[in-house]
Amino acid sequence: VPSPKVSDTVVEPYNATLSVHQLVENSDQTFCIDNEALYDICFRTLKLTTPTYGDLNHLVSIVMSGITTCLRFPGQLNSDLRKLAVNMVPFPRLHFFM
Repeated sequence: VPSPKVSDTVVEPYNATLSVHQLVENSDQTFCIDNEALYDICFRTLKLTTPTYGDLNHLVSIVMSGITTCLRFPGQLNSDLRKLAVNMVPFPRLHFFM
């Protein structure tokens, strides 16, 4: 999700808005991550004065790594993305995880 704190590019909100239709039609699971929330985490929690896209991408990689841990390591509670979608998505068109 675009944020004025991270980038002042005018077309970012349009890109996000215009991509929603394709995400609804062509994906089974979508993880929405707010750039402003990432910026605030870097600024307040990690005490970075000027977070870069590299810092924000690092946070996203940690989150996605945590989400997919059950796919990569053996264990009793492990699952796959299909089971995650079955348990987390109430209706097929509502597959946006926040």
